[in-house]
Amino acid sequence: MTEPVHLRDSTAESLLRELAPQVLGAITRRFRDFASAEDATQEALLAAFRQWPREGVPENPRGWLIQVASRRMADMARSEIARRERETAVAGDEEPAVGPPELEAEMDPEDTLILLFMCCHPALSASSAIALTLRAVGGLTTAEIANAFLVPEATMAQRISRAKQSIRASGEPFRAPAPQERRERLPAVLRVLYLIFNEGYASSIGAELQRLDLAREAIRLARSAWALLPEDGEVAGLLALMLLTDARRAARTGESGELIPLDQQDRGLWDKAEIAEGTQLLTFALSRGAVGLYALQAAIAAVHDEAARAEETDWPQILALYELLRTLAPSPMVTLNHAIAVAMVHGPAEGLARLAALDNDERLTGHYRLAAVRAHLLEKLGECEKAVALYRTAAAGTTSVPERNYLIAHASQLEEKRCKGGPAADALTR
Repeated sequence: MTEPVHLRDSTAESLLRELAPQVLGAITRRFRDFASAEDATQEALLAAFRQWPREGVPENPRGWLIQVASRRMADMARSEIARRERETAVAGDEEPAVGPPELEAEMDPEDTLILLFMCCHPALSASSAIALTLRAVGGLTTAEIANAFLVPEATMAQRISRAKQSIRASGEPFRAPAPQERRERLPAVLRVLYLIFNEGYASSIGAELQRLDLAREAIRLARSAWALLPEDGEVAGLLALMLLTDARRAARTGESGELIPLDQQDRGLWDKAEIAEGTQLLTFALSRGAVGLYALQAAIAAVHDEAARAEETDWPQILALYELLRTLAPSPMVTLNHAIAVAMVHGPAEGLARLAALDNDERLTGHYRLAAVRAHLLEKLGECEKAVALYRTAAAGTTSVPERNYLIAHASQLEEKRCKGGPAADALTR
């Protein structure tokens, strides 16, 4: 008999996060009730989180979770049958009770991808579909999803709850989408994968800068989506963006998990195989004609990856690409990054002027990234005290511990070296 593998809580949590959407997909496919399947899956995950670190991981962890969740669904079905029988007995109705559906013998290896398309149901608004899928497929918390959408957590909780109710009311079957359905839902699906990857690459909450489980799952699902739609340039563009960005992962943190900004990274640690694959995918995406949102962002990532040293980065090309991105898909974060590119090409004063457009945007009001970028540009202009104050404001506003630590340390170094007459501090570039 194989000895059980015992896990630390953090390791168990990582494994369960990876398995959760697979189990939810399998249970939803079997029982055809998304809301109840999610409840049953959560109970199975909770049972595993309590038992596995103490008793060891079962030989087939996914099967264990599906079995526990299936039992819970069967219990709920029996309870519902008993309730109906009581009601029909009172009413004198002789209709036979309907039992739970039979469990299928085989599991679909792409349950997660099917679940992804199912959650992006046309009955839901785009924002609700994306939020629901981030919760069900990505395993993100409500707070993390709210951060991605720049809305309060309570607002996001209500949005997700309404989305679940809409899915249940729709009676959506759990099956692979027809070709026309794929096309209709693809924009929402790609947006979900993009946000899952972003949260994995730069976690918005907690002690870790990166969450490898989320990033890997986003890349895996993007590969599956591309296999499903191999001629779609935007799917290829998204996968290219993920690979070209993920290639820098090993260089983004130090030995203690501290953040290392882009201009200070050891580029020898960048994954050359991922860069090569991403570049090949980008070339394919650009050859398809109309260039989409993700292909443009992948092109920006590729320009960064091509530079052997930070000083060799082709910022005019990046600025031109951001100009196109602002036209194609304007957003506060695009405007923020565009301002950085403007500053790198035309100087920090011009970059600061571009940031003024965001001061009245309620989505970024008080957001730490706006304060951090403004601090960076003020630092470049030599306005040390204002920069230090804004770095500390940004540090107070982020829920990412590594980012907060970096901002605090940078503010202290800047105050010591610049504000007190010492040598210039390194620039903040992320």
